[in-house]
Amino acid sequence: MTTQNDVQRLLDHDVYESDGTKIGSTGQVYLDRQTGEPTWISVKTGLFGTKETLVPLEKATLSDDRIVVPFGKDQVKNAPRIEPDEDLSPAEEEELFRYYGFSPAVGRSSQETGTGQSAGTRTDVRDSDRERATDTRTGTGTDDAMTRSEEKLVAGTRTEEAGRARLRKYVVTERQQVEVPVQREEVRLEREPITDANVGSATDGPAITESEHEVTLHAERPVVQTEAVPVERVRLGKETVQDTESVEGEVRKEQIDYQGPDTDRR
Repeated sequence: MTTQNDVQRLLDHDVYESDGTKIGSTGQVYLDRQTGEPTWISVKTGLFGTKETLVPLEKATLSDDRIVVPFGKDQVKNAPRIEPDEDLSPAEEEELFRYYGFSPAVGRSSQETGTGQSAGTRTDVRDSDRERATDTRTGTGTDDAMTRSEEKLVAGTRTEEAGRARLRKYVVTERQQVEVPVQREEVRLEREPITDANVGSATDGPAITESEHEVTLHAERPVVQTEAVPVERVRLGKETVQDTESVEGEVRKEQIDYQGPDTDRR
């Protein structure tokens, strides 16, 4: 259901059938005299959009880019012709209700809606006892104040993929050098004099003879081999870094100028 807040959104929209067929584009919006709610829109049809016919908003749906009505294109084009520069009279509204198959009990009665007012391209009020509807484009309203509006930048963020990181393990070969302590045996010639303690061993055997005696020498040699040992564990982690970026955009704002007598004393 459309309300007063939808008046501006109803303007400059395309009108479609329920099956997606385009009928035309909106021309003007007609408001209820008592409630101020939008009740009818005029639809521009024809080759150059020169013909305008009215469609009720009772069962219409409004989205960001279109208005969908439960009527066919031919039905809208052949609706009773209402002059776009004239207000909608109760008799004309009753005729339109009958044409679209509405009854006062289902739609709006002609006494309730009364004379419609164009709130689209037209901003003048033809009926002095009619409540004036607000046109957000011109600033006219139900009181003697004019609202000045302006746009502001509303910045936000969205998350998107900035790159990927991966871990890959591979084998390399390098040369290492380590110091290994080794031991070896060396021959040391030992002489001892003949004493009472060793005289027996010294005189055991022939007095003059030839003989040999040898000892085995031992030495350590370094031996190298490898073994695999775990040294550390590596994993990928993520952290969020806070930063600030500047964004810019264009915004519009309304300005209000005074025109009239005593302009210098505004």
